[in-house]
Amino acid sequence: MNASALRCVLDGVTSNPVTVTTAYRVVPGREADFHSWGWAMLGASARQPGFLGGGVLVDGEAEWHVVYRFTTEGTARAWEDSAARREWSGRTLGIARETDRRSMRGSKAWFDSQAPAPRPPAPPSKWKLWFVNMSAVFPPVLLFNLIALPYLGGLNPIVRTLLLCLCVTALVTWILMPRLQRFFKKWLYPPLQALRGRHKRRTA
Repeated sequence: MNASALRCVLDGVTSNPVTVTTAYRVVPGREADFHSWGWAMLGASARQPGFLGGGVLVDGEAEWHVVYRFTTEGTARAWEDSAARREWSGRTLGIARETDRRSMRGSKAWFDSQAPAPRPPAPPSKWKLWFVNMSAVFPPVLLFNLIALPYLGGLNPIVRTLLLCLCVTALVTWILMPRLQRFFKKWLYPPLQALRGRHKRRTA
């Protein structure tokens, strides 16, 4: 039996299944967070009636795809319109932005998109996170003590400490930490980088 005939048979057996592919633009440095979110969301969708399977794929530096399949258009639409799906979509805020969504009937989309499902990458070691956090916090604290503290000696200790915290957390949150996460991402998430490399070689 050729591939076309096999797909026709499967279409009939599964009552015209529906494959949904959603594309996301991931914020640089948040790839591992999105990867974990994608598999967690698929775990939630697996509890819905009619779920057949899914996966998380990466295409390029920031373009990711979440693919899942349901037995019928009705079961797929029930998941798409559910409160649980909306809640999971809201969790991508600050991590990724949805750029496209496509729905295809039949088995061809599943044959074309199926790939070995990689395990979600393990979180970085605590000592690595400690090192990155220290690298982000130490420079602004040092600068504050060398430059600003001599002029704030007359302030109340509580006010002085509050100013230190406000300045340091702002610099770390919006300037230093995003850059350090991008700089150290291959060191922090080596399994994710290996997954990306395998996917690029496979698509090439």
